Amino acid sequence: MSRDLMPNRFAPGEAELPPRESQLIARRDNVLGASYRLQYRRPVHFVRGEGMWLYDPDGRGYLDFYNNVPSLGHCNPEINAAIAEQASRISANTRYLEPRLVDYAERLVATFPRELDRVVFTCTGSESNDLALRIARLASGGEGVIVSSHAYHGTSAATAMVSPNLGDAVKLSPAVRMVSLHGPAGVPDWQAGAFFEEQVRSAIADLNRRGIGVAALLIDTIFSSDGVWVDPPGFIAGGVKAVREAGGLVIADEVQPGFGRTGAHMWGFERHEIVPDLVTLGKPMGNGFPIGAVVGRKSPMDRFGATARYSNTFGGNTVGVAAADAVLTILHRDRVPQHALAMGERLRAGLERIAERHHGIRGIRNAGLFFGIDIGLDGTGEASRRAMALDMVNLMRDDGVLISTTGANEDTLKVRPPLICQAEHVDRFLQAMEGALQQAVAK
Repeated sequence: MSRDLMPNRFAPGEAELPPRESQLIARRDNVLGASYRLQYRRPVHFVRGEGMWLYDPDGRGYLDFYNNVPSLGHCNPEINAAIAEQASRISANTRYLEPRLVDYAERLVATFPRELDRVVFTCTGSESNDLALRIARLASGGEGVIVSSHAYHGTSAATAMVSPNLGDAVKLSPAVRMVSLHGPAGVPDWQAGAFFEEQVRSAIADLNRRGIGVAALLIDTIFSSDGVWVDPPGFIAGGVKAVREAGGLVIADEVQPGFGRTGAHMWGFERHEIVPDLVTLGKPMGNGFPIGAVVGRKSPMDRFGATARYSNTFGGNTVGVAAADAVLTILHRDRVPQHALAMGERLRAGLERIAERHHGIRGIRNAGLFFGIDIGLDGTGEASRRAMALDMVNLMRDDGVLISTTGANEDTLKVRPPLICQAEHVDRFLQAMEGALQQAVAK
């Protein structure tokens, strides 16, 4: 595993930069906290965005195939208009009667299975996961949380403690147990379900033996940080059943796979034919405006509400609700999930053609417009594969196409463009991808 907390980053002295950027970096370093990182070996500097594109001060456009937060494109004019219109009237919170809040809540829960009929609003995915953990611990009476071995669930103290992706320096809670996934463990797909269930049951047994008990299985249903392990559909079902038998709740973290990104379904958990107890949402909900939510079953929500008061001055404010309402309108009206499915199929077909023509692509996984592409030459070790993947990311950045890496070894390309991606964008990405692969293999 890479020891670097962010391998795809700028390191001083590694690349020659123009004075404009080097001076701005120096100013950043003099005022911003040391926890920040700049992405790419040569940092990108943007002054505006439009749709699929981000533009630097010189007017050069970069095709964005990485940012899932502006789910319907950068600076979407319809969403921006909804935000501005509401902001010009009032920005109220959930302690006041507000019809638009209720209207949107009804529309949102209507996209979920009927068992999930309650919603609490937050500002971010981190807050949503934090709140979901509080609800699960109260409802279950247990403390233990089971997560995948390289999961990321947020930046608050509570969510960082259940996010092994953040590195060894960020200590996990003693109540956390990690489970391996079949792909990184080298287990074939046909054994994936049994392997996952076995891992979960072992974690449950250990938690119970130590008197901790089980509060929740918390999973990003596309396993993004683990390397995008999406198949076979349903492989998590046995683990879900085991947690419920132990009295725990199932939390589906839909910040990344939700809102139609997987194409065939509105929510990532639907691919696995399960119904979780709680679902967490984040900023793609408002196309980047800070709004999130926990959607869940009535029973745990009621138990939590009977003993704890939760309202958030900004969570569920009317400006955020206006943004989220516009997103949901566009998703339905423009059949965005179906479009994502079609573009995902086009992108996958193109990647498979590239893999037939060139060495260096070891695997392609996707659901809709969320891809994990394993990089590396046969017979090479982890360090070589990671270096090749990072080379490709930075070669594509120089060619004007943005992606990044994921997985424990950071040798998987993470590709997740805004859902408004069109055929010409897919083709431009494939062109850049093939060029970068050829250069990386020849290096």
